[in-house]
Amino acid sequence: MNEQTLSMRLERVAAHVPAGARLADIGSDHGYLPVALMRRGVIAAAVAGEVALTPFRSAERTVRENDLDPWITVRLADGLAAIEPVDEITAISFCGMGGETIRDILERDKARLSGQERLILQPNGGEPPLRQWLMENGYRILCEEVLRENRFDYEIIVAERTGPVTYTAEELYFGPLQMQVRSPAFLVKWQRKLRQKHKTLNQFARARQGMPEEKVQDVARQAQWITALLAQA
Repeated sequence: MNEQTLSMRLERVAAHVPAGARLADIGSDHGYLPVALMRRGVIAAAVAGEVALTPFRSAERTVRENDLDPWITVRLADGLAAIEPVDEITAISFCGMGGETIRDILERDKARLSGQERLILQPNGGEPPLRQWLMENGYRILCEEVLRENRFDYEIIVAERTGPVTYTAEELYFGPLQMQVRSPAFLVKWQRKLRQKHKTLNQFARARQGMPEEKVQDVARQAQWITALLAQA
């Protein structure tokens, strides 16, 4: 993967960045996403934020080698501290972090959000608590998708702030739009998850004791939800 050939996961994220956007890519790693979008003429400007020094320098190098320094600013900063008012950011992407980590950054740095930005989120697990945060902060989920790459299931969640929105516990768990669309990748993911839940419950049963009942009930409830979801015609 490089700035010319993105991974399938990053290509799907790129597809949700609006034309003409001013993008902040948080946790930008090598900076491939903003550089690819700028090379394609999709975005007007970008900030690549990175908290660690090595990927920060990698992103700087990618931007420099593509002669994009006037349009892409690389900043060594934690979370949304990479964004400054002068950037006039209209879209923010988070790729490859855990859902809880993305949620924690959004919560901690809420003051740096104008509420006008599109959020394009690609969490590595932990999607339900991230959706919970979106709901509690008035962000409606506009698009969701599941894809499988290199033996991992990835989810992409696109949201914008619209005002109060309510999702059920099951919608927070599976994704409200994904429950409706039921794509092949989505169904295969949850078939795989159901096998994992049954395996976990069998391990709990063999352990017999020492396992908190609340934990057992939580996994059992998730297995019931998945079973009901997959049983729908």
